[in-house]
Amino acid sequence: MGEFNEKTTCGTVCLKYLLFIFNCCFWLAGLAVMAVGIWTLALKSDYISLLASGTYLATAYILVVAGVVVMVTGVLGCCATFKERRNLLRLYFILLLLIFLLEIIAGILAYIYYQQLNTELKEHLKDTMTKRYHQPGHEGVTSAVDKLQQEFRCCGSNNSHDWRDSEWIRSGQADGRVVPDSCCKTVVTGCGQRDHASNIYKVEGGCITKLETFIQEHLRIIGAVGIGIACVQLFGMAFTCCLYKSLKLEHY
Repeated sequence: MGEFNEKTTCGTVCLKYLLFIFNCCFWLAGLAVMAVGIWTLALKSDYISLLASGTYLATAYILVVAGVVVMVTGVLGCCATFKERRNLLRLYFILLLLIFLLEIIAGILAYIYYQQLNTELKEHLKDTMTKRYHQPGHEGVTSAVDKLQQEFRCCGSNNSHDWRDSEWIRSGQADGRVVPDSCCKTVVTGCGQRDHASNIYKVEGGCITKLETFIQEHLRIIGAVGIGIACVQLFGMAFTCCLYKSLKLEHY
């Protein structure tokens, strides 16, 4: 019986250190998950106003929430491991499961939206750009369109001719511009009055393909981070179950 308890204790110590190492890595992974979510919201949010659905935004928020919970859970896991409190281990396992589900959901949403993105942009981007650009209450869209055209060196949704349907151009408020100044290769006030290829991004094409590629790249990052960390958590849940069972055996 003493030999059994000695082996059990040795196994418990090994599990404790494995779980501790996992928690350290898990805490850092939580920081990475939260950083990706914040990075998406803070630095890449300019183009969110150009999207018809909120799925891209939702995946980023889910990652931020999951990252915060992961970091808190990592601390709880360390306490549960070294204090050998079975009730804390139960709570730790439940939180791991919750985070696992959150990150799987983020990964699935990213994948689904990845598939739908091309259709959404084709159906809505041109209308958004032509009907909301420089319109009252849509300052965010105006700023996003200007940044999009300058950053990706493009003009219009499909091509520069899309701006012929712009409500702003047709209203006469454009001061003779045929395209926004942000279409110009060198932006100066009023440069959009001339739509020659030497002046604007005309032969470079429209923004729809470039925006789609940009968002798809970030969706791949979001999906990979979410599913990758979720898979790692399976090991944490397995270690937690083993330690829980080991403590139960020692108790008896």
